[in-house]
Amino acid sequence: MAANEPNGAIARLMQELGKLPGIGPKTAERLTHYLLSASARDVLALAESLRAIKESIHPCMECCNLTEGERCSICEDSRRDHAVICVVEQPRDVTALERSASFRGVYHVLHGRLAPLDNIGPEQLTIDSLLRRVRRGGVQEIIMATNPTTEGDGTALYLSSVLAPLGVRVTRLARGLPAGSALEFANNQMLADALEGRRAL
Repeated sequence: MAANEPNGAIARLMQELGKLPGIGPKTAERLTHYLLSASARDVLALAESLRAIKESIHPCMECCNLTEGERCSICEDSRRDHAVICVVEQPRDVTALERSASFRGVYHVLHGRLAPLDNIGPEQLTIDSLLRRVRRGGVQEIIMATNPTTEGDGTALYLSSVLAPLGVRVTRLARGLPAGSALEFANNQMLADALEGRRAL
C-alpha cells in the first residue's frame, strides 16, 4: 500500500495534524510535507517531546498547574507572595499572566469553568483543592481571573460564595479586559492594568 493512500502513513499524519486547533486540511498537508522533508533526527525529537508531555506532565499538587515535578516552579519559589492566590481557568492563563510580569503571588488552576449546559459542575473543577489551600491558613486574598464571559463570571461568583465563610478577601480583575474574551489573547499591559485595578467581588 502506498503511503499516500487513504489508510497510508501520510494520510494518517495529515488526519492527526488536522485534529489540532487552528489546523485546517491545507495546513495539515503543509506540515506533513515539512516533516517528510525534515531530518529523521528532528522528527524523532518532535515525537519524543510529544511522548514526554503525556508521560511526564501532571498537575502540581499545590496549584494544579502543569508541571513535571510534584510542585511547579511558581509554588516552589519562596520569593512569590503565597498569601495571594490568582484563580484562573486553564494553565495557558498562567502563562499569559506571567508574561505580563506584574503578578508576584501564586496561582490556582481550575481546569475549566462552571458550565451547567455542558454538565460541568464544581466537582469537575479543582475547587475542593482551592478550599483546602485556604483552610490551611496564610491566604489573605483570592483574585478571580476567570475569563470575562458569562460562564467565567458565574464561576467567579460561585467561588466567592463558597470562599466567603472562610474570611478571605476576594477580588476580581478590573474590566479593562473585553467582555467575552480570554486572558490568553490579552496583551501584557492590559493584563497588568487588570491586575492593578482589581476590585472586591
